[in-house]
Amino acid sequence: MKQYFIFIFFIALISCKQEKFDKKIKEDVIFLADDSLEGRGTGTEGEKKASEYIAKRFKELGISSKGDSGYFQEFNFIPKVGPHSEAKFLDKKEDGSITGRNVLAFMDNKTENTVVIGAHYDHLGFGNEGSLHRGEKAVHNGADDNASGVAVMLNLAAKLKNNNTNNNYLFMAFSGEEMGLLGSNYFVKNPTLDAKKINYMINMDMVGRLKDSTLAVYGTGTSPIWSQTINSLNDNFKLIEKESGVGPSDHTSFYLADIPVLHFFTGQHEDYHKPSDDEELLNYNGMYQISDYIFSIISDMDDNGKLTFRKTKNESESAPRFKVTLGVIPDYLFEGKGMRIDGVSDDKPAQKAGIIKGDVVVKMGDIPITDMMSYMTGLSKFEKGSTTTVEVLRENKIVKLKVTF
Repeated sequence: MKQYFIFIFFIALISCKQEKFDKKIKEDVIFLADDSLEGRGTGTEGEKKASEYIAKRFKELGISSKGDSGYFQEFNFIPKVGPHSEAKFLDKKEDGSITGRNVLAFMDNKTENTVVIGAHYDHLGFGNEGSLHRGEKAVHNGADDNASGVAVMLNLAAKLKNNNTNNNYLFMAFSGEEMGLLGSNYFVKNPTLDAKKINYMINMDMVGRLKDSTLAVYGTGTSPIWSQTINSLNDNFKLIEKESGVGPSDHTSFYLADIPVLHFFTGQHEDYHKPSDDEELLNYNGMYQISDYIFSIISDMDDNGKLTFRKTKNESESAPRFKVTLGVIPDYLFEGKGMRIDGVSDDKPAQKAGIIKGDVVVKMGDIPITDMMSYMTGLSKFEKGSTTTVEVLRENKIVKLKVTF
């Protein structure tokens, strides 16, 4: 009988460890990803409701406002009208303009430098430009993208209260990320504190789908101290390091202002930019682990003073240009040989050819595919209407498929 109770005790202990996450993380995601917010499209009532919720959470945590009007920093803009145009900021609201709203909170430790911790909170509404959904109009809740990042940011705010006081902390929920990093871009050009006093910036975008303990960290080359630090503090993750400070999220705006950055990401998936990106699919224990890990990095940096900034190679500038697409979601965390597919879009060349999720593209025409760069090089060789043979590795066998772009 004694052994039975010991067994039950250990089962209960394991269960507790598995449910270690702060319940507030889940509560925050559930609110932000609820249908009632209608996908948090930039400038919509749903986004305003989300901004008010985030401001309320900051107030509950006892963190002061740092916007132009309380916790809010609003900006007006005319959205871009095509893939080669840019959004235009305006001094005041005009016909056809949209008003975005950043949410800012400041933890003032009366020190010289400030660490920015951010995550965008907008998404695609009912499926604006960027949606990969091809069905009927539906709410794009964006649980992973990016209610997950906001929830982790709020968790870090709670952890940092009265801790690591050698820096001030500016917490930011960005608007307009999905429309071109607009909120972060606007803040960098119109900061509500002395931008020269910003020590470094940490960004979290899509951190809710931790799988196989694989975590991508971008910007590791933007300060000489980053790589050694993130590796020495890592006990739980298989890290994928990317040196570049330029990428498709808000850390880019800060990097371009010569500020060291780190960006955390758990990878794309088949629900990316679709209505199916819902809260029940998130790995909440994984989010808690990521929050703990980032907190350990911030703690380690607490007595390091102002970090040295270093420019990195912009990988997007060296990427080849291409006119066609296969219609797949790459697995950006894949480290094997080839380009692994994490999702296939409906009615696109890949689906029509029989390519499926999990396939690893190893050859395109005569071009061997060893990684993302060679995959993009392969695409650049084809025109719309071209037909070629694509070789994929599927269950350890090479499968040849004919693709028409």
